Amino acid sequence: MTTTEKQRPDSPSLIEDHDTAEDRRILRKVDYRLLPVLTILYLLSFLDRSNIGNAKIDGMATDLNLSAPGYNNALAIYFIGYIVFEIPANIVLKRFNPQAWLPTLTLVWGVVSICQGLVTNQIGLLGIRFLLGATEAGLFPGVIYVFSVYYRRHERSWRVAIFFGGAALSGAFGGILAYAIGNMTNVGDRKGWQWIFIIEGLITSGISLIAYFVVPTWSYKAKFLSEDERKRLLDRLNADSDAGVNEGFKWTYVRQAFEDHLVWAYAFLFHGFSFVLYSFSLFLPTIIAGLGFQTWQAQLMTVPPNALAALSIWLTVWLSSRFNLRAPFIIVAAVVAIIGYIILISSTTPGAQYFGVLLIAAGVYTGNSLLLSWPGENVSGQTKRAVAVALQITVGDIGAIAGCLVYRPTLSSNLYRRPNIISIGYLLFAILMTSYLWISMSRENRKRGHLLAEGVDNKESDEDRVRLGDRSIHYKYQL
Repeated sequence: MTTTEKQRPDSPSLIEDHDTAEDRRILRKVDYRLLPVLTILYLLSFLDRSNIGNAKIDGMATDLNLSAPGYNNALAIYFIGYIVFEIPANIVLKRFNPQAWLPTLTLVWGVVSICQGLVTNQIGLLGIRFLLGATEAGLFPGVIYVFSVYYRRHERSWRVAIFFGGAALSGAFGGILAYAIGNMTNVGDRKGWQWIFIIEGLITSGISLIAYFVVPTWSYKAKFLSEDERKRLLDRLNADSDAGVNEGFKWTYVRQAFEDHLVWAYAFLFHGFSFVLYSFSLFLPTIIAGLGFQTWQAQLMTVPPNALAALSIWLTVWLSSRFNLRAPFIIVAAVVAIIGYIILISSTTPGAQYFGVLLIAAGVYTGNSLLLSWPGENVSGQTKRAVAVALQITVGDIGAIAGCLVYRPTLSSNLYRRPNIISIGYLLFAILMTSYLWISMSRENRKRGHLLAEGVDNKESDEDRVRLGDRSIHYKYQL
């Protein structure tokens, strides 16, 4: 083996050397510690932001005298709070500790979620939705960043898929829970829709207290691993990327993220998918009720699309990991969602329209689960990656705001036509961004491969590679 092969993060022999029975045992230990608690936190996060859709069809809009624009504005202002606080939240995470930061965020947004059930007018709802977005902003990008300092690049997509599956499961779980809680009208002189917010917020707050004792700290000082296990974990991370390095915070690394065209492409890719993700998930109960079903039926009929989405995520990401490819699967997911929207637009029977809803759920959630793990696999070093992940969600959530404002259902026969046609346009834009990333990174991988084959090493030291991150000649992008 040459010196270059020993040092290259993507050398097959190097990956094999760090995939022993001992490595797999450590990886299982990390999985058991990270995945259950972080997936539950994200399930709660998605539940607390999307349960407003269940509350709406259970009487909230009538009781608060919400017009259609008022409800849309309440959805949109959540994402304004999310966008404003997302990048600062990830910078705080990088400078402090996920063990304290992530449970604290969960506790605070749980309290805010409870307060949603106490509002009495539209202004109060707008204010509390902004606070909910601000307090939830740090969880998703924070967890993606934590994954990046525990797992090698090719190991992350499957874990992110399990984690993101919590979003789909929250829809299924939320539909059942909303159906049950909705029957509590007049208990304690409160309506069923109020109890949806209060009880689900109490669940979040209670679990956050347990999370303080379960959410791990940084990998280099993880207490659930022995000293030898930590050393082995860091060795395998350093052989793959910068994940095992205790990188100091520098504003230079922040600037590098903003100057990278690929970072912006990841952000615009999520922008395209975010429009459909949130317009679909937030309005799903309304969509199903609009097909002619009663409120209690609509609550329960949100379960199959979300359950199918979770299964689709896990199957597709397993295939993606087997082939070590992301781009083609993201494109296929977008195409599936587009077919679903076409069926929803063109069909006139509830059964066919509901089938379109199923395809949309499978395609939209699956595409999102793949694209959200992509920058975590391809952006290096640590601070640049933290900013890139936060920037992706920030730009993406601008698409969510657009989706909330554009989707204005009426009682006319073309209830979903205009917003769904716009959704197809956003998905086509996402396909374009995926193709741009695929082509750009493929070209760069070939260029670096040719240079290395010609013996052009650039004489990079280990320190240079940490400093250069994904700009190093030895760095290979995951396509």
